[in-house]
Amino acid sequence: MQNAKLKTLFLATVVTLMAFSLIAFPQEAFDASIRGLDMWWEIVFPSLLPFFIVSEMLIGFGVVKFIGFLLEPLMRPLFRVPGAGGFVWAMGMASGYPSGAKLTARLRQEGQLTRLEAERLVCFTNSSNPLFIFGAVSVGFFYDVRLGVILALAHYLGNFTVGLIMRFHGAEEKPPNKKNDSRPTLRKAFQVLHTTRLKDNRPIGKMLGDAVMSSVHTLLMIGGFIILFSVINKLLFHLQITGFISFFLEKLFLLFHLPVELSLPFLSGLFEITLGSQMTSQAQDASLLQKAIITSMVLGFSGFSVQAQVASILAQTDIRFKPFFIARILHGCFAGIYALILWNPLYLKSFFQDSESSLALPVFRAMADSGWNIAQWHVQLETTGPIITIFTLCCYIYIQIKRTAMTKA
Repeated sequence: MQNAKLKTLFLATVVTLMAFSLIAFPQEAFDASIRGLDMWWEIVFPSLLPFFIVSEMLIGFGVVKFIGFLLEPLMRPLFRVPGAGGFVWAMGMASGYPSGAKLTARLRQEGQLTRLEAERLVCFTNSSNPLFIFGAVSVGFFYDVRLGVILALAHYLGNFTVGLIMRFHGAEEKPPNKKNDSRPTLRKAFQVLHTTRLKDNRPIGKMLGDAVMSSVHTLLMIGGFIILFSVINKLLFHLQITGFISFFLEKLFLLFHLPVELSLPFLSGLFEITLGSQMTSQAQDASLLQKAIITSMVLGFSGFSVQAQVASILAQTDIRFKPFFIARILHGCFAGIYALILWNPLYLKSFFQDSESSLALPVFRAMADSGWNIAQWHVQLETTGPIITIFTLCCYIYIQIKRTAMTKA
């Protein structure tokens, strides 16, 4: 009871302080809101919308169960999750935050995952997408597409390691009963797909409309969190709270022989990864390796903004947020370690050797070239993104009005 009262007092104090801060710094809060809004409607909404809609359709048509049936022998021994987790993992890497959480929650609501399986799965299926790592971070902030290879490998290897560790989460859970004839085959997998499609008897038009409505609803929630944490980050800076906390981080950075100038960018990255990555790239008295380590840690931790989005999605189910938060700490640490390990063999040696003396160089050159294509796509998305967002929102409003009218009728 006492803890509940203290929690109430703390939350009330924080919200009141934020309200007074908005009154004290209205212009700063407005600028931060615009920055968050620009990020949402230019990049986040148009890049995530197709993945969300297609994912909903794939689940409805039974394709996810089809893939899950085939991937069961791989995902179950490695991560102790059903084969459908392979689909969530792939979509999470391709589309970025918080797709993994949305798909995991969806599968949990359908009963395809137990609570512990869902908690394991969500821990390693939320990651940054290649578009952001190559386009925004490596090219947009560091002007070095080769750095994107290091950041991407460290990020995804860190997530894979987290998945292997989190397989021990809920070790007391009894393994599912397996039948001797459960060896996956294409014929059995197709039968599962067909059965799932028949159970979902919605017409294609209704299924597509539901997918659009569900996706837009989730993206509106994500946009609210992006704007909110953009404002919070700016207000904390003007209230000198960020500087106060960074003072203690400086002591920690000195223990690891990192420049203290990186403490403030790192702290900003704990709240919002885009701002943290940008500030890290602008640090003067730090080497590129040190910047890469901090940026990799920031990308792995995901930031409180992304974590709040995930928490809101998981709140619709019985999936607990605590394992996900612990996994993000582990991911940040592993990503930083992998960036340090990969730096010398991949960045310093492979990229700066002559093509005659290194057979590995063409491989990395091809990855770098693809990074430039991703960077160009990122720039183009900033131009066409708002148009896509506005058009989709108009369709969302039209469908919502039509359904409301049909319900009243």
